[in-house]
Amino acid sequence: MSESIARVRSYLLDLQNRLCVALEMQESTERFFEDAWTHEKIGGGETRVLQNGDVFEQAGVNFSHVAGAHLPQAATTKRPDLVGATFEALGVSSVIHPCNPFAPTAHLNVRYFQATKNNGDVVWWFGGGYDLTPYYGFDEDCVHFHAMAKKACDAVHPDFYARFKKAADDYFYIKHRQECRGIGGLFFDDLNELSFETCFSFLQNVGNSFIDAYVPIIEKRKMHLYAQKHRDFQCYRRGRYVEFNLVYDRGTLFGLQFGGRTESILMSLPPQVIWKYNWKAEENSPEEKLTEYYLKPREWL
Repeated sequence: MSESIARVRSYLLDLQNRLCVALEMQESTERFFEDAWTHEKIGGGETRVLQNGDVFEQAGVNFSHVAGAHLPQAATTKRPDLVGATFEALGVSSVIHPCNPFAPTAHLNVRYFQATKNNGDVVWWFGGGYDLTPYYGFDEDCVHFHAMAKKACDAVHPDFYARFKKAADDYFYIKHRQECRGIGGLFFDDLNELSFETCFSFLQNVGNSFIDAYVPIIEKRKMHLYAQKHRDFQCYRRGRYVEFNLVYDRGTLFGLQFGGRTESILMSLPPQVIWKYNWKAEENSPEEKLTEYYLKPREWL
């Protein structure tokens, strides 16, 4: 194991632990189930899942470290020079589905790739980001979430927030619905334009700031009163989350194309979802406000 991979691995395992602790602190009794796994020839990892809690209907925090003889298509579409390269990939991914419809779903992914071309050249890059998917929006939550994202970016480069916020707005977009998945956040990929140390510091800033961005929102919304109609709308909107992850999400496609561990890859899907044919929100309702106001790219800061 190279020194750079060892350092990234150590950080990612620590991040997984800290995120699980932060989420468990919101629960009264439920704790994460730990499922260590290995996959023949490609590596392994540890999937941690918390289900049926007081606060979280399902929360997953995955660590994986895999290697392969060639990169899957999802990783080479924009990098044809890496077709046929061997690689190692490490990452932590988390998707959190709260019980309360007024508490938003959140997603985090931070990852590191190191590839060796046929000529022996080694190429590395970082990727990841996080985003927030509310069902009933609150401006103050959106501002807080983006403020934490900007703080993480500004500590490394003054242009990163605007650049990676725009990338998130573009990436977390459901083309066949012509709507955004949520209120965005950060998204970056193929990041190696600065030194390894600077890029690694940025990855750590993103991973660390996610806890500060999301947990205060959960603390504020987890006890919000709601009725069955709010729960029904939450389950309906979760369908959009499923559609995006199965059709567009590069991490999901990478894992499935690579032949990774299916249970861990699909951990991101919510446990309860409904689809309604041609459903329309009532005019001037909070449900209409979600798509007409919150799910439009905007500057929250």
